[in-house]
Amino acid sequence: MSPTRASRPTTGPTTDRAVPVRRAVVVGGGISGLASAALLARDGFAVTVLEQRTQLGGRAGSWEQDGFRFDTGPSWYLMPEVFDHFFQLLGTSADEQLDLQVLDPGYRVYTEGHDEPIDLRASREENIALFESVEPGAGARMAKYLDSAADTYDMAVRRFLYTTFQDLTKLAAPDVLKRVGKLARLLVQPLSSLAASAVQDRRLWQILGYPAVFLGTSPYSAPSMYHLMSHLDLADGVLYPKGGITEVISAVQRVALAEGATISTGATVSRIVVEGGQATGVAWHDQDGVEHVEHADLVVSAADLRHTEMELLEQEHRTHDASHWAKRDPGPSAVLVYLGVDGPVPGLLHHTLVFTEDWKENFGAIFGKDRHVPDPASIYVCAPSLTDDSVAPEGTSNLFVLVPLPADVSIGKGGIDGAGDRQVEEIADRAIDVIAERAGVPDLRDRIRVRRTIGPQDFADDLNAWSGSMLGPAHTLTQSAFFREKNASTKVGGLYYVGASTIPGIGLPMCLISAEVLLKRIHGDTSTEPLPTPLARNADAPPAPARTTG
Repeated sequence: MSPTRASRPTTGPTTDRAVPVRRAVVVGGGISGLASAALLARDGFAVTVLEQRTQLGGRAGSWEQDGFRFDTGPSWYLMPEVFDHFFQLLGTSADEQLDLQVLDPGYRVYTEGHDEPIDLRASREENIALFESVEPGAGARMAKYLDSAADTYDMAVRRFLYTTFQDLTKLAAPDVLKRVGKLARLLVQPLSSLAASAVQDRRLWQILGYPAVFLGTSPYSAPSMYHLMSHLDLADGVLYPKGGITEVISAVQRVALAEGATISTGATVSRIVVEGGQATGVAWHDQDGVEHVEHADLVVSAADLRHTEMELLEQEHRTHDASHWAKRDPGPSAVLVYLGVDGPVPGLLHHTLVFTEDWKENFGAIFGKDRHVPDPASIYVCAPSLTDDSVAPEGTSNLFVLVPLPADVSIGKGGIDGAGDRQVEEIADRAIDVIAERAGVPDLRDRIRVRRTIGPQDFADDLNAWSGSMLGPAHTLTQSAFFREKNASTKVGGLYYVGASTIPGIGLPMCLISAEVLLKRIHGDTSTEPLPTPLARNADAPPAPARTTG
C-alpha cells in the first residue's frame, strides 16, 4: 500500500521540505485505465499508461474502412450522471467534452411471433402509457416497478457502487437498514420473476428482462436487484455522443493528458515486478520486442483480472489460483458484425433488439450447463448513421450487429469480407438474414459494401479476455457487490485493479467508477458516496508534462 498524504516520506531541510514524486504505472489503456491515470495524476502521481495495442479504448475501440467508422464494442450511453460526475472531478463536464443527443424513440424491439415492433420512448410517462396500450393494467404496475427501480438505483449509487467494501459497517446506513427486507427479496429473487409480477405480455416481459445481458448474465440468473436497469432506459432515456463511443474514450484521454499522464501504445506488459512483497513496476516489450522496465511506487492493472493474476504474476503472488477461476463465470461472448451497406435499412432505429420467442432455450444455450451457440439467436443492431452522418458516407448505412454467445474460444475468430472462421461467419450470415427480414430489406446481403466480423477468439487474443468474454465476469449473485473480485491484491502491496473484472462491475459507467474507487482504496477512504467535485489537486507533487507515444 502506498503511503497516504499524511504519512508520505519527505526529504530535504525542514525549512524547504521536498516531497518525492510518487510514480504509478497503469496496465491497459481502456476507459478504466485512462480514467485511473487522470485521477492519479490529479492526485499528484507521475503516471504512465502502457497499452499493448496501437489504439486506446480496449473493448470500446474504433475501426474504419471505405468511409465507414464503427464503434467496435459498447454502443449504449447509459447512466449519464456517472460520466458527468467523472468529468466534474477533473474540473470539466460531459456537456463540455461531448455532443450528447437524446434518442427518441430510445430503441426498438422486435419479438418473434409479432410483426409490429415496440418503440420505447425517452420518458417514463410515455413508456408507462406504452406498456398500458400493449397490456391493459400494466401501466399502473409499471409505475410501481419503475418507482422501485429508481429507489434501488439511487441506493446503489449511494451505498454500493462507489465503495471499496473495506468497511462493511458503512453499509448499515439508515437508508439501507430501512430497506433490508426489500433488499433480501431482491437478492434472492431472479429478475425474470420480478418482471413477471409487473407484466404478463411476453414482449413487455422481455423488455424488462433483457438488461441482464448488459450485466453479462441471464434474467433467470441475475438478482432482481438489477431491475434498477429499467430506470436507466425507460425513465432516464438513452443518449448518444455524436461521433460514437470512441468520442467518450477520446474525452477521457484528453483529461488524462491534461492532468499530466503519459500514455504509451504498442507496449505489451509481460510481468509485474514484485520485490519483498511490494509491486515496484512492470516489465514490458515495445513493438520491436525490446524489453523495458517501468519502475513505480504502485501498479494498477486495468487488464482482465484473470490474465493479470495468471500471466503477469508469479504463482506465490497471486490472490487467486486456477481453481478459483474454474468456479467463476466469465460472462458471455459474442459474434460482432460491422456492416457498411448501400442505401437505407428502414426497419431499424439507432438501437434495435430482435428477440426470439423461447428465452429459456436461448439463455440456457448461452449460460446453462450445456453451453452452445443458440439458433435462432436474439440479436442487437445499432444503426448510428440514422443519427450521425459522420459515421458513414452519404446514401449508406452503418450497422453494428451483436449476437450473444457462450464464452467459448473454440467458436473462432472473425475476419474481413467473410474471411473469419467458418462458424463465426455462419453466425453472422444468420443474423444478417434476420435483419433483412425484420427491416424489410430482402437484398441486404447484396448491398453490403464493407463487412468485418469478430469472434470469441478475437476477444481473447486482442484483449486477453478470459475465455473470450466480451464484457467481463457475469453479475450473478456471487459475483456482484462485495462478492466481486476486490480492487487490490491480498498478496502484493501497491498492486491494484480497475475495470470490468473488479468492483463495481462491467460496462463503461462501472469502469469509470472503478477508477474513483481505486483512488479511495489508495487513500483508505471507506465512504460509500461519490467523491466531492472537483477533486482537489495535490500541490505537493505537480504532474509531469503530458505526452502520448507509440
